[in-house]
Amino acid sequence: MTLTQLSYIVAVDKYRHFATAAQNIYITQPTLSMQIQKLEDELGVLIFDRSKSPVVPTAMGEKIIEQAKVILSGSKHIEDMVSVQDGELKGTFRVGIIPTVAPYLVPLFLKSFSESNPNVKLIFEEALTSEVLEGLQEDHFDVGIIATSTKEHIFEQDLFTEPFLGYLSPGHEFASKDKLCIDDLYSQNLWLLNEGHCFRDQTIKLCKQTNSKLQNSNISFESGNLETLKRLVEQDFGITLMPYLAMQDHDTRCANGVIKEFMEPVPTRKIRLVYSREFLKQNIVTAFVETIKESLPEPLKTTKEGLLVD
Repeated sequence: MTLTQLSYIVAVDKYRHFATAAQNIYITQPTLSMQIQKLEDELGVLIFDRSKSPVVPTAMGEKIIEQAKVILSGSKHIEDMVSVQDGELKGTFRVGIIPTVAPYLVPLFLKSFSESNPNVKLIFEEALTSEVLEGLQEDHFDVGIIATSTKEHIFEQDLFTEPFLGYLSPGHEFASKDKLCIDDLYSQNLWLLNEGHCFRDQTIKLCKQTNSKLQNSNISFESGNLETLKRLVEQDFGITLMPYLAMQDHDTRCANGVIKEFMEPVPTRKIRLVYSREFLKQNIVTAFVETIKESLPEPLKTTKEGLLVD
């Protein structure tokens, strides 16, 4: 029995298909099938019922897979402890990061971190919050960057607090206002992200903070990314909300849209680094967090009082 074989049965359990599992862990299907068959022969039990489609674990297979996850997690924990002890920053570091943060935050610190830590291979994967948390539990990600609190059994560090901004078409009734207030949102048709994005949920929650009767009737269009919402506004269609970093490279000379700050209390969200194991590559985690904080725009380096939408 090897750790490799245990990782193979965990992969098949996750994807419930031998070919898909092999593709996602970058080996051939015959190799995967042969190694799992060898493990079954060694143990004298069937781990998967191959007569079903998709394949499912047998009753004993479910117990073996659960124990395999414990063993694999323990083996990674040993590697982490050794990595911390020798003090050298090296190895692969997988980061799950939500789409409303990734394109705006990563470019700020990536070059600096890579130059300072040339032996660390960073791998970023955009994923919704639920997918990031699932990936942490399955050890697919080393850390995650999310914008909501979580009740999962994980560790977290605050990175920064990010204000909300309003983005309006130039002909909008609020375009001439100095600053927006939260009450302005109640009667507006807001462009929102698709379901599953935490920024969508936070926007709706913000609108309902002092108006519990507000329904989703003020949603006119849903998109998978913030850039699409920007383009809609610039075509003289309504209003949307944006996180602060999403507007930092905004060229007001080219874009036909109006950025508005909120008056106090300013609605904000908290960006957090989360991870599932306390000693997980702690030296890399520390350097990673420090580099992110150093790379932030000056207004985000200090936490200001506001209305936290979580």
